[in-house]
Amino acid sequence: MGWLSWILFGLIAGIVAKLIMPGRDPGGFIITIVIGIVGALLGGWLATQFGLGDVTGFDLRSLIIAVVGALILLFLYRRLRS
Repeated sequence: MGWLSWILFGLIAGIVAKLIMPGRDPGGFIITIVIGIVGALLGGWLATQFGLGDVTGFDLRSLIIAVVGALILLFLYRRLRS
């Protein structure tokens, strides 16, 4: 995927993660994008390490992997900020 696709995919993953785990987070929209992009990378890396595949394109499996990574990152972000 290209850089623009990763940004869009990260935005979607970040928004879905924020919908699943709502709360007051500083940073707003930009932090949501960053958490989504880094979460997609983290989720893809973790899925590869556990033999579940990786984030290869826009499909449901890749979205789920990216959202799980974003949820993990959002949880860690909230723990570090509090």
